[in-house]
Amino acid sequence: MLIAIDHGNKQMKTVNCPPFVSGLAESSTKPFGSYILMYRDRYYTLSNQRIPYKRDKTEDDRFFILTLFGIAQELQAKGIYGEMPQRIRLAVGLPPAHYGAQHQAFIRYFSDRGVVKFNYRGKNHAVYIEDVRCYPQAYAAAVTMMDRLVESPKVLIVDIGGFTADYLMMRSGRADLAVCDSLENGVIVLYNQIRTKANSEFDILLDETDIDGILGGKAGIYAPEVSALVERMAQGFVNDLTNGLRERMLDLSSGRVVFVGGGATLLRRQIENSGKVRNALFVEDVSANAKGYEFLYRMETAGR
Repeated sequence: MLIAIDHGNKQMKTVNCPPFVSGLAESSTKPFGSYILMYRDRYYTLSNQRIPYKRDKTEDDRFFILTLFGIAQELQAKGIYGEMPQRIRLAVGLPPAHYGAQHQAFIRYFSDRGVVKFNYRGKNHAVYIEDVRCYPQAYAAAVTMMDRLVESPKVLIVDIGGFTADYLMMRSGRADLAVCDSLENGVIVLYNQIRTKANSEFDILLDETDIDGILGGKAGIYAPEVSALVERMAQGFVNDLTNGLRERMLDLSSGRVVFVGGGATLLRRQIENSGKVRNALFVEDVSANAKGYEFLYRMETAGR
């Protein structure tokens, strides 16, 4: 069974199930609730407090546990349970700037674990990860919309994620991997900037869901000055991002620019108001990278 997972710093995404925050709570005793995963006599629940940014996600087992949550949700969505080991082919990805140095270690991180047994939501599971393939983010998202891009002479894909903003140039439907990189300028950076400023100016502690709410159109439930601060800093953040791309000789006013990722959806108004992007297309499917990993895996293994 092929399962594709996008290991975001902010959210985990699979192809068929809703995304969930990349956060874990661990306990030696069973906690309250039904969305509990038990693995190696430890109990895990998902948390809205995401794991602090990790450039190398293989440093500990937390992203492997989050992967088990993703696998379990995909299995249960298909009605697959039981202790008979399911053979899993896993498709994953990394930011373009990290791909060359880290993709082999990321593949090893999931490999050679034998049969992994765990319980999720009261159901026993056993999985054997028999193959792992890793692909660059942004490029993966681009292949899911190739039919819309193949006629354009130049398309810039910008994937705004949790900690990175990845970009890739497409020319007449082909990826130009010489123009493909990551900026460590995702929305987590914006969150931290806003939280620090709001605390110093208004003595208020905003969390990430508060900021998401304001940027998502629920500013009315917050003090006007707080909402104005969030909007102003979000606009400044987008302006800095577009200027950073411009410094890399990427002109957002010519050709088509395709924005993907949860950060792009969150900051759509600011991107449109920046005046820097002439022909923008927004892909609001936050699972675009995961779907791209699945597509690329099938293409890569079709001939074997």
